[in-house]
Amino acid sequence: MIKLRYGNTNTFYIPGADGGLLLDTDWAGTLQPFFKAIKASGVEMKTIKALLITHYHPDHMGLAGELQQLGVKLLLADVQRPYVHAADEIFARDRRLSYRAADENAATLFSCAESRALLKALGIDGEILHTPSHSADSLSLLLDDGSCFVGDLEPLAYLAGYDENSALQSDWEQILKRQPKRILYAHANEQRL
Repeated sequence: MIKLRYGNTNTFYIPGADGGLLLDTDWAGTLQPFFKAIKASGVEMKTIKALLITHYHPDHMGLAGELQQLGVKLLLADVQRPYVHAADEIFARDRRLSYRAADENAATLFSCAESRALLKALGIDGEILHTPSHSADSLSLLLDDGSCFVGDLEPLAYLAGYDENSALQSDWEQILKRQPKRILYAHANEQRL
């Protein structure tokens, strides 16, 4: 796994036997810094086969449409489909941005129940969980090596401040029963368990 930092959101490149998976992007208009970051990390654009967005907030999906145009397959969970264009209006307000909306019709639509097979096709062992406590379209990626990517899920340490029947509690229970070894956040440092 390679962490790419070229803006305010951690982007992760996860190599697979049959192509790499990019997890999240940053804000629209960051394509050139993205190219610099992958070059500096040794990742070649041609190895990025698929893109998974943890949730469709502007700071996580700004490059999705541009990457699709470059041949990267967008993986879209069925629970995310209604939210794909949630940030379009935000980006449209700033005429300086070169924003290209994601094309959900060209995406690979999947359910979380199908995620293990979807990832296996890239040569990646893991699964994708729907973890909606941050936003209704939020996903977490759990790899069989113990790495868990949670996007903007509230940190585990915050659980004490929530009701035990909260959506956050439910999300973390779902994750922790799979016994992750490390948690990787979009805006915070990695947490070892």
